Amino acid sequence: MPYNAPISQIAHTLSRIARLDELAATGAFPNFDADLVAPILDEANKLARDVLAPLNPIGHKTGAKLTDAGVVAAPGLSDAYRQFVEGAWMSLAFPEAFGGQGLPKPLALAVFEMIHGANMAFGLCPLLSFGAIEALLAHGSPELQQTYLPKLISGEWTGAMNLTEPQAGSDVGALTTKAVPNGDGSYAITGQKIFITWGDHDMTPNIIQLVLARLPDAPPGSKGISLFVAPKFFVNADGSLGERNTFKCIGLEHKMGIHASPTCVMEYTNAKGWLVGEANKGLAAMFTMMNSARLNVGLEGVAVGEAALQAGIAYAQERKQGSVPGEKGSVAIIRHPDVQRMLATMAANVQAARAICYACGAAADLAEHHPDEATRKAAKAREDLLTPLAKAWSTDRAIDVTNSGVQIHGGMGFMGETAAAQFYLDARITPIYEGTNGIQSIDLVGRKLSMDGGAAMRALLDDVRTTARDARDTNQPQLVAIADHLETAAGALESATVWMIATMGSARDVALSGATNYLRLAGDVVGGCLLTRAALSEIGAAGQDADKSVALAAYFAEDTLARAPAAVASITRASQALQDLGAQLWA
Repeated sequence: MPYNAPISQIAHTLSRIARLDELAATGAFPNFDADLVAPILDEANKLARDVLAPLNPIGHKTGAKLTDAGVVAAPGLSDAYRQFVEGAWMSLAFPEAFGGQGLPKPLALAVFEMIHGANMAFGLCPLLSFGAIEALLAHGSPELQQTYLPKLISGEWTGAMNLTEPQAGSDVGALTTKAVPNGDGSYAITGQKIFITWGDHDMTPNIIQLVLARLPDAPPGSKGISLFVAPKFFVNADGSLGERNTFKCIGLEHKMGIHASPTCVMEYTNAKGWLVGEANKGLAAMFTMMNSARLNVGLEGVAVGEAALQAGIAYAQERKQGSVPGEKGSVAIIRHPDVQRMLATMAANVQAARAICYACGAAADLAEHHPDEATRKAAKAREDLLTPLAKAWSTDRAIDVTNSGVQIHGGMGFMGETAAAQFYLDARITPIYEGTNGIQSIDLVGRKLSMDGGAAMRALLDDVRTTARDARDTNQPQLVAIADHLETAAGALESATVWMIATMGSARDVALSGATNYLRLAGDVVGGCLLTRAALSEIGAAGQDADKSVALAAYFAEDTLARAPAAVASITRASQALQDLGAQLWA
């Protein structure tokens, strides 16, 4: 199935939701010019559409291979990665001091949405490099930064995160990998890591591993974790590559999807690494990587959802079956109301998820670069609140969207060779990656709601209500109807928030039983707010894009926001019912 990025929709989201002009006004991006956006998006789409998308079904069929020499990438990916590096796509949003282009984060997110939409398995490789770069920027010593960041940011080398162990899973506090001082400033790392995405491959001459391990005198649990950088090949003083490190990939996992992305079992036997940040403070560095990865995994949900939407529309326009009143013979299935319902829901969810992810990226830039301290603080609170929504809500919707894509294809969708099937299989990992979506829900209700006495959620609800008032003030019937639903949904989220904060303090298990449904409601409301904001920005405009923006907001309001009041019961009363039921099922 061909992929072609929805450039006009992406550009509109960058302008109206990410507000690139506001980011540019901070003065932090002197290289940015609004005139750059269109050519960057056009060139990125060429790479995605013409190079990466044709390789997607090939990689799904053949996968990566483990040989005696290491992991060999799926056919065509090495050349594709060379073109990726030549286009300087990795460096878009990173500091100029290390060879980056210093452009706003949302613009880089837009580019990587295209890359993931065309070939998610390929896109996972630079995604992991993102996390390594962010960790070294925030926690690495000047020496480590100078050694590794220029080549990581250029894309000449790639990075990987080595967190998970067989006995630990998401509980990183249970990891047992050891790091023993060598006496020369380096450490000997011994242990085994599993599920290491792009942990080994032959596309670049070096791979920089970020590894969690314990020092000999480390305290137990998560407080005893340290982070280390371990290159596949050591780097000489002149920047050339030296001897090979001792760690290696000893197995590839056999997965439902993303077959072209090698998921490695990595074995470390006295491998040499260097401490990143402070000893026993690896958890903070890990969360730097994880938060970067969580936003980017949410973006994967947007991307694979967009690809499934495109495939669904194309198939529905071509496939003829059934009839409609007043016409002779079979008609394209896109004429049938239930297919139209599925496509509309897919489109609205994809655009809402795109808006949430781009808004999260914009908040991250404002939090780092805005000259006003109060604005930076508010933006950081908004970024923290949006991150679990961007990751969990977007990827849960990706499952819904790709599942509908299979349904639209009917029996053909169940055939393993179809794009619809691959999109569903590839998407299924995204709610599991980087802390399962259940963990994101716990993070939201356990940490983010309590920040600064709940100020972040109050500020968000204020924005939602302001958007609803702006929609009502247009006096346009369609926007007034949207405003009604948005105001009601904001009230539902506020009611659920009050209950959640109180119940977390008095009956934590009951509250956590409703956490996933709470995150769903919060994502629905934020997504609806952003769709409405996008629609408001089109007032006075003419053309298909303007009409589509209003139509998406209206459909999302009638289909999703209308259910918000009932969602409160699923969060509150159903949580207690679950506790009662649990005594019968698994006590």
